[in-house]
Amino acid sequence: MFLTNRDTVELAEWRQGLHRMPELSGQEKGTAQAVRAMLAAAGADRVLSGLGGHGVAAVFHGTAPGPTVMFRAELDGLPIQEISDAPHRSNAPGRSHACGHDGHMAMLAALARGFGRQRPQRGRVVLLFQPAEEDGTGAAAVIADPAFGAIRPDLAFACHNMPGLPLGAVALAEGPANCASAGMRIVLSGRTAHASAPETGLSPMAAMARLMPALTALGGGAWLAPDFAMVTVTHAALGEACFGVAPGRAEVWCTLRSLNDAQMRRLRAEAEALARQAAADGGLGIEIGYQDVFDHCENAPEAVAHLRRALEAEGIPHGPHGLPLRASEDFGRFGQLAPSAMFLLGAGEDRPSLHNPDYDFPDELIAIGARVFMRTARDILGSAATGATAHATPAPAPEEPA
Repeated sequence: MFLTNRDTVELAEWRQGLHRMPELSGQEKGTAQAVRAMLAAAGADRVLSGLGGHGVAAVFHGTAPGPTVMFRAELDGLPIQEISDAPHRSNAPGRSHACGHDGHMAMLAALARGFGRQRPQRGRVVLLFQPAEEDGTGAAAVIADPAFGAIRPDLAFACHNMPGLPLGAVALAEGPANCASAGMRIVLSGRTAHASAPETGLSPMAAMARLMPALTALGGGAWLAPDFAMVTVTHAALGEACFGVAPGRAEVWCTLRSLNDAQMRRLRAEAEALARQAAADGGLGIEIGYQDVFDHCENAPEAVAHLRRALEAEGIPHGPHGLPLRASEDFGRFGQLAPSAMFLLGAGEDRPSLHNPDYDFPDELIAIGARVFMRTARDILGSAATGATAHATPAPAPEEPA
């Protein structure tokens, strides 16, 4: 085990410190600062900051040429009020780390300590702390950042904690791991009128009432089949909260979901056609917009094979365990650049679900996830001789703005 007992205690304390200060997507300035300080103390060879917003990356160089292996964690929390009696509960009103990203960061902090003491034999390790995963914008912003080209990976790996799985068990499988999804916002515009004379206006009520069930009916296809699709209406608003005015405007929000990106393109086209037809039939104006857009996440066979070897070497039980997930994950973008894979790490069968207000990442998982990542990196890149590139007293890494 590359972590000492002291490391284990300090990493849990560091994770709990992050838990107290959750920041939302695109606002992770304080979290990024804490990450940079940790990486400097660990002795990273290079630290890049400002990647795609508040993203941070650390590089640990081997002594010989070789591939670049990237491990990714997320910086952001959620707009959820935490319900907890834990001493490390969130100090930020209305915000919490209810998805466990604080724990993912702690796993990479463990890797930073390990590689700070003993570099890989060849190639390089990149530890990426990605911003804005929760709204689907962060990975694309990091990839679009010109500075990312210097650390572009040949292989990429990630982990997500998963309540419902036994503590420490792993779910891993080749192929689709997470669905594609897109938040669709439809605005129907008519003309208000006095409630006593609705015929003098143009109400979107009928169009809205027909549109919502028509959208959900687009869902279909067997789960795990390439044609799987799901549409969930998540919000609807008609007119103003007023008895004297017949409505002139309506909004419908829905989440589109599919097993792969090709089916998502078809689903978006079908949903847009329905919405435009409903507007045309009612003589209404229409606006369509999208946010929270996620590509599907694909586990490449090559990357999965590396993780499986690491799991077996570490004696960690693993299997497909319900993969792929309907939920989406921003990590899929990196799979378009290099073979990549994400595994799910069981947080316990009786633990609250992700995004629940009382969810808290189990500190026991920090060492387990870090062991899998370290074994994966060492199997691919080798391990430099102890002391050859170790830093007894790490010098602060040079920090480079992106």
